[in-house]
Amino acid sequence: MTLSTIPSAASTGLDVLWFLPTHGDGRYLGTATGGRAVTLDYLRQVAQAADTLGFYGVLIPTGKSCEDSWLVASALAPATRKLRYLVAVRPGLASPTLYARMTATLDRLSEGRLLINIVTGGDPVENAGDGIFLDHNQRYEVTREFLDIYRPLLAGETVSYEGRHLKVEGASVLFPPVQAGGPKLYFGGSSEAANAVAAEHVDVYLTWGEPPSAVKAKIAEVRRQAEARGRKVRFGIRLHVIVRETNAKAWEAADELISHVDDATIAAAQSVFARLDSVGQARMRALHGGRRDKLEVSPNLWAGVGLVRGGAGTALVGDGATVAARIEEYAELGIESFILSGYPHLEEAYRVAELVLPRLKLSHAPAVASDPQARFGEAVANDYRPAQQAAQS
Repeated sequence: MTLSTIPSAASTGLDVLWFLPTHGDGRYLGTATGGRAVTLDYLRQVAQAADTLGFYGVLIPTGKSCEDSWLVASALAPATRKLRYLVAVRPGLASPTLYARMTATLDRLSEGRLLINIVTGGDPVENAGDGIFLDHNQRYEVTREFLDIYRPLLAGETVSYEGRHLKVEGASVLFPPVQAGGPKLYFGGSSEAANAVAAEHVDVYLTWGEPPSAVKAKIAEVRRQAEARGRKVRFGIRLHVIVRETNAKAWEAADELISHVDDATIAAAQSVFARLDSVGQARMRALHGGRRDKLEVSPNLWAGVGLVRGGAGTALVGDGATVAARIEEYAELGIESFILSGYPHLEEAYRVAELVLPRLKLSHAPAVASDPQARFGEAVANDYRPAQQAAQS
């Protein structure tokens, strides 16, 4: 089956997730001005907004700059109804058996709303602080061995395994997860080693927001390797969004987002990113080269976020129709899961839900769609409701 004959994600429905800013949030990047504290109350607001607005789930990031994703998901799951939680598992930090038990427990406590993000880690300094002294390829070897143990455990098997890095004897999980075989596994990486792990083990391969031509090539390679193993892998993308009622207002908001970022802050951030051995991070850096004069790297794809933020560094910028059209372009390539975010995350969740989601064919119906009276605005003259209007662009 060729890429052109595979049904597009745009025709089958998209999973659109939001993001919990456990490493901080605010109105501007690179400054404390307009910043917001990471509190349980604020994270609950964002999660409940995403739940109410009908997002498929939320990604919770991981790393030393973030609150722990497992504890955050455990705290917020009871405060939401349908929202799924994409929580990080980091091979090498704990045994696959312990992670399998944690996974099964949280899946039960959330009533089957858990998703798992396998994160190999690309910062040698952070890894050393966590006691991991492995090079790039060795970390992916550990990831493969970890998944050789972790997945069968969640499927109810008793596992004895001996690899180069990991060994277990008679490992098992007594209390099974709600989801048969365990939650879906998401995973990202742009190196050859990462592609091999994705093709062999994961359910959803994630890429950061590169131009469509680059994303198309990555999808084709992972799909080729997966098909050679008799497997089918789904695909997802991690993007920021800056959406407003008009394209002009959206681009003004993009400029405003980095209005407090000076050259010294950019240089300091880029020096940190340069030490990483992540191929994906190197590809993000190459999009802008640390310069702010050519940040639109593809139509409506803006690399300004990556000047000071690690990981996902690009944003779709435009009005609702434009952003939806760019999302559909990625969907036509085979992207089915879109993990979006925007600043501040509470307000931008509403903008995306109002201006973008109604224009997409989703695998999950937004909550407001099930109740036509749920969105009508303030009553006019305390007497009648204003007429429902389609989202303006």
